[in-house]
Order: sequence, then C-alpha cells, then structure tokens
Amino acid sequence: MWDAGGLRAHLLAVRLAGEVRTSREDSLRSYRLFAARDPRVLIGIDPEGAWQQRELLALMAEKCGVSADPRITSGPDVIDPERTVAALDAFAGRIGEAARRRAPVLFGTGHPQRLLGFYAGLADALSAAGCEVLTPAQGRCVDILTRFGLRTHHLEYVRGVGLVRETEGGRPGCEPGVHSHSPLPVRVVLEAAAEGGGPLPELVVGDHGWVCGAGQLGFEAIGLADTDDPALFVGEAEGRVSVAVPVDDAVRSAYYRPLTRYVLKRARLSQ
Repeated sequence: MWDAGGLRAHLLAVRLAGEVRTSREDSLRSYRLFAARDPRVLIGIDPEGAWQQRELLALMAEKCGVSADPRITSGPDVIDPERTVAALDAFAGRIGEAARRRAPVLFGTGHPQRLLGFYAGLADALSAAGCEVLTPAQGRCVDILTRFGLRTHHLEYVRGVGLVRETEGGRPGCEPGVHSHSPLPVRVVLEAAAEGGGPLPELVVGDHGWVCGAGQLGFEAIGLADTDDPALFVGEAEGRVSVAVPVDDAVRSAYYRPLTRYVLKRARLSQ
C-alpha cells in the first residue's frame, strides 16, 4: 500500500475517503456555525475573509470533493481520494523537509483514540532522523469549555504526541485521552516553550485546534481534517495552515497505518 494506487484503494475500502461516515448534515451544520463565527468551529482560526456558508461549501468542494450543491442536505458526505493522496504528498514533503533540516517538531491531536498511532509513527521517524520532538508543558492544567461545561484537563505526551486527559473523576473510557477541538492546549504548549527558553517548533503536526491554533500564531502547521472541520481548509486557503489533508478522522486507528507508511516513504524516511 506504499504506492498511490494501493493507498487510494485502501482509502476507499475502509471509508477514509469516498463515501465517509461523516454526515452531510454534520458538515453543513459546521459550515453554518463557522459562517456565524462560532468559536467551537473556528478552533483557533481568526478568518480574514467573510466566509459565508455558500463560500465555505465551494471551498470544501474544491479541497475535499464534497458536493457543491446546497440542495443536497442529507446522507453520507464524500471525500475525493485523489485529493487525499495529493494532500498526503504535500504533507509528506513538509515532513521530509523538516527531517532534512533536523527541525524541532511538535505533534498534537484532539483525536487520540483514532489518530495517536498515525502521529506517533511520524514522531518516531523524525526523532530517528535527528529532529527534536518537543514536549513542553507536560502535566500543565488547561481549562476547556465542553458540552458538559468547563472542565479541567491535563496536558500529556504519549510517544511524543500531545493530548489532553480529564482530571480525576472524568468520564471513563477516555483513554488514551479525550476528544477535543480546542486551540487552548497548543497555546499553552507554545507559551511554555517560549517562557522556558527552549526551542520553538519549526513544524506543528496534528489536527483540530493544535493545527489551527499554531497556524494562527504564525507557526508552520500541517494536519488531517474531516469534512466537518472547515477551519483547517480556511486556514490553508488564507495561508495560515500549510497543508490540510481531507480524510475521515474517526475510523479505526489501525486503518491509518498505511497512511503513516505512505507518508514516510514519500518523505524518504521509511525503514
């Protein structure tokens, strides 16, 4: 599955692309909320453009391959696997460039149950190539507003990948971390790195608020995004996110392993 054809077949077979599990209703709801500047959907991006719902739909059709027809309002959404492969090629180019420069890199995910392994594989390869994989603010508290109210979380790193966990008394079954869209964790991490006088990342790799929050602050950021995550694609269109890869971000974690292998081969980092 290390070639583009094999990867494309895998994307379709496990519904990482093609007809995905994310619903059209969820995607359109996110576009409406983004147009209304709801911070739950902006996830760290402060858009320069007006980005009304029709503009967002056109952008997502261009970047992801969703239908541009606003009359289609239900059913599963669609990601064009050709766009996913092309974006992964660009993503791999950034990973490879960081490896050649031995640049300090920061990894973080708001989808640890699904995407931790994908990022950890990249972190392992970059570390072996001589890059410093940064882990500032380990254990730091972050108060994040959730649908259950304000909750205190702790920043942790698992295999070099930043994530947040709830404090004691949190909901069970949330290992290895909780699902979060918030940009607050990456802001805390970057502030801690600056205050500590240590290296700042030359590349931030992740999803959700980790990418958008870092990109908004001027750091090079790349990551994965689903059809209901317009913020990363707006960030890419406006030049604050370097690469946004369209992919379903909530399938089985094992299904992302071929993506890791593909990226590492394209970045010339495969073993």
